[in-house]
Amino acid sequence: MKLRSLTTALASAFAIAGLGLTTQLSHAAITSDVIRIGFATDMSGLYADTDGPMGAEAIRMAIADAGGAIDGKKIELLVLDHQNKPDIAASKVREWFDQQKIDVLIGGSNSAVTLAMSPVATEKQKPFLAVGAGSSDISGKYCTPYMIHYAYDTTALARGTAAAVLKSGGKDWFFITADYAFGHALERDAANVVKAGGGSVKGAVRVPLSSADFSSYLLQAQGSGAKILGLANAGGDTINSIKAANEFGVAKTMGMAGLLVYVNDIHALGLEATQGMYLTDFWYWNSNDQNRAFTKRFQEKFPKNVPNMNQMGDYSAVSTYLKAVKETHSVDTDVVMKWMKSNKINDIFATNGYIRPEDGRMIHDMKLMQVKKPSESKGPWDFYNVVADLKGEDIFGTLAESACPLVKK
Repeated sequence: MKLRSLTTALASAFAIAGLGLTTQLSHAAITSDVIRIGFATDMSGLYADTDGPMGAEAIRMAIADAGGAIDGKKIELLVLDHQNKPDIAASKVREWFDQQKIDVLIGGSNSAVTLAMSPVATEKQKPFLAVGAGSSDISGKYCTPYMIHYAYDTTALARGTAAAVLKSGGKDWFFITADYAFGHALERDAANVVKAGGGSVKGAVRVPLSSADFSSYLLQAQGSGAKILGLANAGGDTINSIKAANEFGVAKTMGMAGLLVYVNDIHALGLEATQGMYLTDFWYWNSNDQNRAFTKRFQEKFPKNVPNMNQMGDYSAVSTYLKAVKETHSVDTDVVMKWMKSNKINDIFATNGYIRPEDGRMIHDMKLMQVKKPSESKGPWDFYNVVADLKGEDIFGTLAESACPLVKK
């Protein structure tokens, strides 16, 4: 689905959903033989390490922790590799709803893909818990009554990382931006933070997804005279752009602001190339004994990795959904959504997190991290120092700021 047609598609879906909400829906107990979860993510491309197979494993852990069944009904997981292609994702998800009768859709890991799947979930009146897709427009102008935006968004990333870089003296910015919904939103939200803080944006360049050669873009950045290179990209694109910045000497003349950086990215790049970098995250495997114990379980399947915030978002989103099903003895969308929007989320992911009923934004605290120097690291994957705690109400934006059409102003 092309993004230019998204508004029309969502309007149509809202109309269908609006009609559906006026009808009598069955709130009876679970009647099917299984509770079926559909997980759509990038299993093989540039975001495979930041979600992908490890995200699927986190969901399986959530299912196991829920007992594997509710009210005698087995919990089943279906996994889709959307290949970062919105049309493939939307078509397959429609098939899932029509033929596989999935009860809930999880995932995304790509904002354009998420925005293509959302109208399908809305039309089918099924919950969609978007994890790994960052555009703040998901719970903003493209919000729906059936979508919950879990984990993080570009507003929170900007108010965390961009604000920290600005405070440390990084006033003049140039953006290298992934040329799709996520990158555009991240550049916009970060630029707003920079300008509001008295900084300036010297320019930006849009880069196709999964680019291998960043040399020409880095030369434009260097030629702008900006002091900060803002990376409005993620996954493999972030890794490639930081590698190239070091190879071409750009990192010596410009400070790098990775606006979405995962622990996997730091591992791939090494502390020598990333030391001192600020980033915004909400889950770090080495923060406490509980997180370390979970990581040990996770490593039984992926011994050379640790879970990141996307994968923990997958775990928590599924855990919250299954808790709602267990408490209500129902997979009815209205019943389950009402429960999730009425109860606090307290798990390994969040403390006193909550889902705003009006726009579906999951609000929780995050942390400003700084990458350690190589000499500070005490072992494999020991990468971060916590610089500051970031309150969810401050970084995700208020309802008054929301562009969600469902929010009454």
